[in-house]
Amino acid sequence: MTAETVVGARGAAGRRRLRTLPWGLVLSLVVLALFLVAAFAPAALATHSPTGQDFANALRPPSWQFWFGTDEAGRDLYSRVVYGTRESLSIGVGAAGLALVLAIVFGAAAALGGRVVSAVVGRIIEVAFAFPILLFALLLVAILGPSAGTAILAVGLSTAPGYARMVRGQILSAKNAGYVEAARALGHGRGRIVRQHILPNAMRPLIAIFTMSVGQSIVWASGLSFLGLGVAPPSSEWGALLDAGRAYLLQAPWLTFIPGLVILVLALTATTVGQHVQNRLENGE
Repeated sequence: MTAETVVGARGAAGRRRLRTLPWGLVLSLVVLALFLVAAFAPAALATHSPTGQDFANALRPPSWQFWFGTDEAGRDLYSRVVYGTRESLSIGVGAAGLALVLAIVFGAAAALGGRVVSAVVGRIIEVAFAFPILLFALLLVAILGPSAGTAILAVGLSTAPGYARMVRGQILSAKNAGYVEAARALGHGRGRIVRQHILPNAMRPLIAIFTMSVGQSIVWASGLSFLGLGVAPPSSEWGALLDAGRAYLLQAPWLTFIPGLVILVLALTATTVGQHVQNRLENGE
């Protein structure tokens, strides 16, 4: 078989895989790409200045001139949503990353530590899992003040216990797998078994979990901002836009509805992509 034949066969296989992708996943990838462009090059998508005030056009409903309408200061809501994507995604990725790092540390300690360590860490995880995120956010805001960093800490620390329980379960399942028993039979040491067999197989599902948790973290952070516990207006972070539009809910409902819809779309997009990644990993593809 020639090199050209091999390359052609691989190209045909790649095109077949693209054709068999679910339309929901394709649409999610397109939407995710638009969000990434908005995060890294917002000027390419924005139609107006996100801070430019035009009181003559205040509280205008969505139109061809102002796609998402305008706020009380006449600022274009669409452009503010676009420019707020970077901060919202940063909070989501930061909170999800913090949660998973803590989950790996505590989940691994609970599953691989000795009897005493496992018991203590396990109780800490259970207590933290039962602690309400809103009360924890109130505590952090009282200490640190409302900001993007506070939102990352509040969401990351509050969601970490749930992921830690998941990590602990994955590691315990991997410890009892047949390939671990085979490694022990071959005389491999505990450290080598943990590094080469248990952790790689237990951590693999976290790739999909991280993708899905980004959307969840943005929803949580936006909810905190809506309650005045996150990023405060006049920031264009999506939760701050929700908070700012709350005072005009009856007069200009688009100020709350549209940012909330954008948050929902991103959360659904991240969940769809994450579920596809998880299915591919479970099927060994």
